[in-house]
Amino acid sequence: MKTCKQIKWFLSLAFILNTINMNAQNKTGENQSLDTYQQSLVTISALTATGDLENLKIQLNKGLDSGLTINEIKEALVQLYAYCGFPRSLNAINTFKTVLDERKTKGITDVEGKAIIIENNVADKYEQGRKVIEELTGMPQAKPAPGYGEFAPRIDAFLKEHLFADVFTSDVLTYRQRELVTISALAAMTGVEPQLQSHINIGKNIGITDSQLVQLAYLIEKRINKTQAEIVRNILSKSKN
Repeated sequence: MKTCKQIKWFLSLAFILNTINMNAQNKTGENQSLDTYQQSLVTISALTATGDLENLKIQLNKGLDSGLTINEIKEALVQLYAYCGFPRSLNAINTFKTVLDERKTKGITDVEGKAIIIENNVADKYEQGRKVIEELTGMPQAKPAPGYGEFAPRIDAFLKEHLFADVFTSDVLTYRQRELVTISALAAMTGVEPQLQSHINIGKNIGITDSQLVQLAYLIEKRINKTQAEIVRNILSKSKN
């Protein structure tokens, strides 16, 4: 009888410890993977950054079918002008407009989604953007930014006042979604490893997990190429050492 009670006690303890471990994993999000909406944001952003409009058109349709709203996709494409330039952002937006027109002629009604905030009337946009970057990075931000900000103050102002103030003021996308958009675009592009490293760090700071970034790398390999995916994997590998 005593042995039987001991076995039951050990089994109960094991169950409790396992439950605690599972709860801890759920809190950290380490066991999470990218959902269908996030996967669509990744592929749409990557294909926009590389200018692959033919495949972008396919993924825009899939994104809408998966539940992304019109305004969520618009916000992602607008934000991307800051990372891959106006030409590719505008080409992607025009492609998206074509997709919506074609779907409308087929009788498909897509969800508009939350309204996009256009005006940003604050007294100090630079300070607004600086505080957003502090929230994203979890680190104090000097004014001006050391290095490039001291050397070229106008680019520092554009970065903070327009991108991280005007663009980020719209809550159609969360900060986490916006970082997925940015990381995906940078991962697809060549010659931007320092920025990719920085944004991967930001993404992890605001809750994007290593397992989600591993899955992002897989999507980059699938939609762009293996070389670009390996850059993401190398950054993740170094961050664990």
